[in-house]
Amino acid sequence: MKRLSQYFLRGLVALLPIGLTVYLLYLFLAWSENLARQIIQPIFGSLYVPGMGLILGVAAVCVVGYAVSKDYLAKVMEFIELPFNNLPVVKSIYSSLKSFADYFSPHGKNTPQQQVVVVRVPGQPLEIIGLVTRDSLWALPEGVTREDRVAIYLPMSYMIGGYTFFVPRAWVHQIDMSVEEAMRSSLIAWMAGKQPPPGIAPAPQPPDNGDTPVR
Repeated sequence: MKRLSQYFLRGLVALLPIGLTVYLLYLFLAWSENLARQIIQPIFGSLYVPGMGLILGVAAVCVVGYAVSKDYLAKVMEFIELPFNNLPVVKSIYSSLKSFADYFSPHGKNTPQQQVVVVRVPGQPLEIIGLVTRDSLWALPEGVTREDRVAIYLPMSYMIGGYTFFVPRAWVHQIDMSVEEAMRSSLIAWMAGKQPPPGIAPAPQPPDNGDTPVR
């Protein structure tokens, strides 16, 4: 019975990511198909074919992406954004989401604000991996130590939040890792997904000194 439960848990762990991904894709496809049906059928009638929702959705996203990449069309997007940038409550939500989306946008992959770094605190035997969100603090108000410091965002596991620290630039060291990979790893608390290469020993376990754990 114990072995059967182990097999069940292993199968559940193997199928859960696939199942959730397929389910989310299904929800998106069902929503896009329903929207396309409501738009196309009243106009073209029987010309609607299942699958047109996905095609129209991808085409619409590509058209918007092309539009915002052109300076003369980006002005139109700025005009559309005016209500979102001026309404008091909506402005806070929209600007936060837009800043987050701009951080991961493809056109800025080589900017200093899109770096994965490791923070090494002098005298402390630990390393913290984070994201550079601000390469200069000169725009911040008085009272903040702005000279030669950068803003580092440390995401919490499972994306329940995070912390931003202003640390000396000398503590920050860039590493060869993409932002997407860092966010994905922090989402699962940096749990090992693969076995270490041959010749690399796993992290040592703490010695068992017989102490009773604190409850």
